[in-house]
Amino acid sequence: MRGLGSTTARLARYRKNWDKIVEATAQGAQPKAAVPSHLKEITEFGSNPGALRLFVHVPERLAPRPALVVVLHGCTQDAASYDRGAGWSQLADRHGFVVLFPEQQAANNPRTCFNWFQPGDIARGSGEALSIRQMVEHAATAHGIDRSRIFVTGLSAGGAMTAVMLATYPDVFAGGAIVAGLPYGAAHNVQEALDAMFQGQARPASEWGDKVRAASPHKGPWPRVSIWHGSTDATVKPVNAGEIVKQWTNLHGLPARPSAEDRVDGYPRQVWRGPNGETLVESYTITGMAHGTPLAVGTGADAVGAAGPFLLDVGISSTHRIAAFWGITDEPAATARSGVDAPVRAGSAPQAAAASRQAEGPGRAAPGPQPAATQSRADGPARAAPEPQRAGMQRDGAVPQIKVLEGDVLPPEPGPAGGKQDRSERGRSQGFDPGRVIADALRAAGLMRR
Repeated sequence: MRGLGSTTARLARYRKNWDKIVEATAQGAQPKAAVPSHLKEITEFGSNPGALRLFVHVPERLAPRPALVVVLHGCTQDAASYDRGAGWSQLADRHGFVVLFPEQQAANNPRTCFNWFQPGDIARGSGEALSIRQMVEHAATAHGIDRSRIFVTGLSAGGAMTAVMLATYPDVFAGGAIVAGLPYGAAHNVQEALDAMFQGQARPASEWGDKVRAASPHKGPWPRVSIWHGSTDATVKPVNAGEIVKQWTNLHGLPARPSAEDRVDGYPRQVWRGPNGETLVESYTITGMAHGTPLAVGTGADAVGAAGPFLLDVGISSTHRIAAFWGITDEPAATARSGVDAPVRAGSAPQAAAASRQAEGPGRAAPGPQPAATQSRADGPARAAPEPQRAGMQRDGAVPQIKVLEGDVLPPEPGPAGGKQDRSERGRSQGFDPGRVIADALRAAGLMRR
């Protein structure tokens, strides 16, 4: 019981931090608007065991055998708000690909987070993962999609769910982009999810890889992956970016050391290439950025989207760079040359300016001191021989302060009979039920409504 009391107390502290970030976000948030006309809701696409909504954007000028991009929003967001901020529909209009926007419902998760930590939602053939797979199949059939060019990306809880889709359906997705997310298999309940977000889990690369290999019968080849994380992210610790790198380099049979390192728009990027020279894994560290999707808002060629809560104008467009990495635009992807800085685009945000703009922007997650990732290849400045770093220390040696969280892992509320509630019963062993104990602790801490 002492352990349960400690858990309850820790969760109460998380609730206090969550209240702070919700208040800060609300100050700059725009009122929820009607779904824009360019997003069409599709209600019939399969059995939908995860009870998700689906919105689709199909450009007026669709390319022959177009690509398909699945975009997963973060907590407290919805399909329309994330599209408005990240700008995926804008980019689709320029290049003629189709975009799917799965949307979480509050009945499934009170903060509208995708349930990336619930066993019934992260397994092939069940829950939210299957719902998204059904959405992909519907769109692929309806719009003549090139099935070799299907991709998935997401932020935060959506980033973690992106990892789920890449792991459970690697035979469907040619590539993915995980923004401020976590590796597949990092958590299977609420407590593990909180620990993964705030502490991270250092595991051998082979162990991370085995989690993906066990998630489907697929034996390869594996999707190409782009990883993005802010160095001062206090919601999902940057160490998670390094663990994602370990997971996917192991799957691709690549060494821990990157093939090359450079800077793109002023930010460190590391790449891992396959035998034929193709970049299979890349990792961007957005120095000075807190929790969110990196944007380049303005009038330049890379400019898409709009700044807002967890959508941060730091002078680099992750949307544009990810699409180029996948090869679905007519522009070249970033090219890494070891030890060489790429030219900085006019108006881009070097490290110090990035932190300043985040602090001034409306509703942005407050950037605070944050432990740097122990896996320097994923979030450290480009360097040939990364130096080991003590956990809990920043690069300047300062001890970081614990900041607020986004609340990505709040569990679904109990639903009415016959609703989505029954998914949590799957896989539950007889006798002692740890999940119920954790749920009781969350209610005691005020993190779940009774």
